[in-house]
Amino acid sequence: MTRSALLVLADGRFPAGGHAHSGGAEAAVKAGRIRDAAGLEAFCLGRLHTTGLTSAALAAAATLGADPHALDEAADARTPSPALRAASRRLGRQLMRAARAAWPGPELDRLAAAFPRGAHQPIVLGTTARAAGLGPEDAAHCVAYETVGGPATAVVRLLGLDPFQATGVLARLAPELDAVAARATEAADAALREGLDALPAASAPLLDLTAEQHASWPVRLFAS
Repeated sequence: MTRSALLVLADGRFPAGGHAHSGGAEAAVKAGRIRDAAGLEAFCLGRLHTTGLTSAALAAAATLGADPHALDEAADARTPSPALRAASRRLGRQLMRAARAAWPGPELDRLAAAFPRGAHQPIVLGTTARAAGLGPEDAAHCVAYETVGGPATAVVRLLGLDPFQATGVLARLAPELDAVAARATEAADAALREGLDALPAASAPLLDLTAEQHASWPVRLFAS
């Protein structure tokens, strides 16, 4: 394992397409659920412990070498919103392009060939982490950070929120990120022993509903 690879994969400048997605923050801002740093923190905390935990566990399981087809089906089952399923596969395709440029190898080649229309993003991320020599907890940390980092960056643009306040939100959430990454890694370990039903299926129905609404907007700043 190399910590440098972890920094590259977690870097917001890594060209994986996440900058075009708000993680549901755009719809939350329009609905008035995010108005300031406190609202952003509450939104990120809820997202982290629901969809974030689920995605982090899927990524950790992929890093451990679980069957990608079974994992992709598990991701589908845990993503009830068609708009979010489509966004996850788009992000998976974009991440795959960046990953194969950064860490070329047969494992990523096989995943790309098996999913020409794109695997779900957590499965691609976990496989990328494996190709980069990282472990399951590293992959889980990447997903956990992305789960809150994306909305924080989006809200700076959507509300004109002070970037220092947004960074303060991320810093305060650090212990929660560590806890979610640890839980996700434990679940991935259990899934390899007991089957993929051991993976968490935490959901956020409001995110699913607003994702469908957001997808129908004629004008929007973010893709999701």
